[in-house]
Amino acid sequence: MKPEHSVASSSLAQGELLKSLCARALGTAGLALILGVVPGGIARAQTAPVSVPDKSFPESLTSTKDGTIYVGSFNLGGVVKAAPGGKAEQFIKPGTAGSRSVLGVLADEKNNTLYVCSNDITGFGVPGPSDTKGAWLKTFDLASGAPKGSFPLKDPKSLCNDIAVGGDGTAYVTDSFTPNVYSLKPGGTALDIWATDPMLAPAKDGVGLDGIAVGADGNLYVTTYIPAALFKIAVKDGKAGTVTALKTSRPLDHADAMRAFGDSFLLIEGAGRLDKVTIKGDEAQIETIKDGLAEPVSVTQVGNTGWVAEGKLSYIIGDNKEKDPGPFTIKPVALSK
Repeated sequence: MKPEHSVASSSLAQGELLKSLCARALGTAGLALILGVVPGGIARAQTAPVSVPDKSFPESLTSTKDGTIYVGSFNLGGVVKAAPGGKAEQFIKPGTAGSRSVLGVLADEKNNTLYVCSNDITGFGVPGPSDTKGAWLKTFDLASGAPKGSFPLKDPKSLCNDIAVGGDGTAYVTDSFTPNVYSLKPGGTALDIWATDPMLAPAKDGVGLDGIAVGADGNLYVTTYIPAALFKIAVKDGKAGTVTALKTSRPLDHADAMRAFGDSFLLIEGAGRLDKVTIKGDEAQIETIKDGLAEPVSVTQVGNTGWVAEGKLSYIIGDNKEKDPGPFTIKPVALSK
């Protein structure tokens, strides 16, 4: 399929924006994804490596309480999983249920659902599997991988980026190319625009909504990638309230994926950092946990370990395209609350 026929390529300028996601290429090491389970079901780090497909360019990852990690592929599509102490295996085959390039993935154990952001990004020179146009939220059975549902994002410019799930089972989805946060209620048949605000819109030469997480206070928190910013969306009776730009203790650089971490959050900065973010009122205290990561794109928590995916996307859509990305790395980082 020609790039001009893809939804993502509806704006050439936006295509250039996504290329900027990878402007900061660093080099890298081999993939080590090692997990074990101690008595009582508490996951802990191990030392035996687990392989993932070569040149699979991870963009997002998620995990379950037993330490199983799920990794989506930006270029190949599909999802692989690595069980504690085991090898990675294909869980969702590329192209299943019309899926294409996979960005955000999120495991919802309570509802036995794996959420997947599927996008047609042929406009960026990444065809992916299948010929499905547009941006979609796909759902799969978390135990078997069987398809459950497909829900299109309504704007033709949309890019489905990441997902969070609220206490009532409602899924929330960020759209990087519009100022919209979508929602899907349990049993719902379509995505609704749950929140929209000019502050969440992509800036000129920028990239908009990216990471998303539900806070311990019940409010929703989102990031924008370029310029990097952090926002709180108040939640009252399930409805979106005021959108507030949070004042960060230091500037963020390419704010990406975010996951809840106790009363705080884990945050990825594309510039190479894993952070702990603590919210106090309208201010956000940023504490660097790990620096020097190579083009990190996502994080998930297993016990006292944060696993960070180094996507190295510049080797497929950025300045390093056509160069050998080498092996990919999902790095374990010790966490403390």
